[in-house]
Amino acid sequence: MNIRLASSLVFDSIVDGPGLRTVIFLQGCTHNCLNCQNPQTHDFNGGFEVDINIVIEKILNKKMQSGVTFSGGDPMNQAEQCARIAKELKNHNINIWCYTGFTYDFLTQKQVYRDFLQYIDVLVDGVFVEELKSYELQFRGSSNQRLIDVQKSLQENKVVLWEGYNV
Repeated sequence: MNIRLASSLVFDSIVDGPGLRTVIFLQGCTHNCLNCQNPQTHDFNGGFEVDINIVIEKILNKKMQSGVTFSGGDPMNQAEQCARIAKELKNHNINIWCYTGFTYDFLTQKQVYRDFLQYIDVLVDGVFVEELKSYELQFRGSSNQRLIDVQKSLQENKVVLWEGYNV
């Protein structure tokens, strides 16, 4: 199974979650947020395809990473492929974060998204809103976006914010 990436994997990111992280930038996004930081990832025909097993292998071979972050584009547009990658990474106890323009509430209504959510530790949800932008926000671009503890949220059947959340 292939996945469409916007770029090569980015190692050692310090802005896409805590610690040194590997970031998987996915290609394709329907949100088209004004002043998006990754507009080159919007076109579903852009980027390149790669076998998900190659992505998994590269991540597992990279040392000293605190976790993996799915970003984009919007990873939920390739939820099935992302879920397969995340499942394998979780088998190796790797922390998983995901950025999406969709809301958690929307995602929990469809099984294909729930299949991916079950492997995500923290979800940063919501579109980027230029008017709500602040450089003081931790791991997000605008104040409408939430950092959600997905596993606790699934267990409690309500949104539970990540304990590292900084309003």
